[in-house]
Amino acid sequence: MNEREEGTTLNLDFNKLSKAVAACPGVIPVAVQNADTHEIILVAYVNEQALTKAIADRTAIFWSTSRNELWEKGKTSGETFELLDVRVNCEQNSLVYIVRPRRGGICHTRNQQGAPRNCYYRRLDFTTGHLVNLDP
Repeated sequence: MNEREEGTTLNLDFNKLSKAVAACPGVIPVAVQNADTHEIILVAYVNEQALTKAIADRTAIFWSTSRNELWEKGKTSGETFELLDVRVNCEQNSLVYIVRPRRGGICHTRNQQGAPRNCYYRRLDFTTGHLVNLDP
């Protein structure tokens, strides 16, 4: 079990951005929203190349800050997203991709039944400070 992905201890990675994004200049954050449920699926990064390809292919494509390369969400798992709309914030320094999962799956993690879940499957319990799995 990956404790960060499956555990109940809050262990936020406050250093990811300073390491990953600093090594990848020219990226901006993009929140990804499910067009049907309005859930936020994930937050990733795009550069000009990724955005151009995403628009041309009408699929959710990002810039992987860990691998320093184009990343099509779900390409290996088959859980890809149709890109329906791109929204730009007022300062033009972040985006929202509005997408529709092509197969219904979203996250690389799976629940106990083996089904892919939404990446935001845990909530913080304010009383205990622990994470509560909403889709075990």
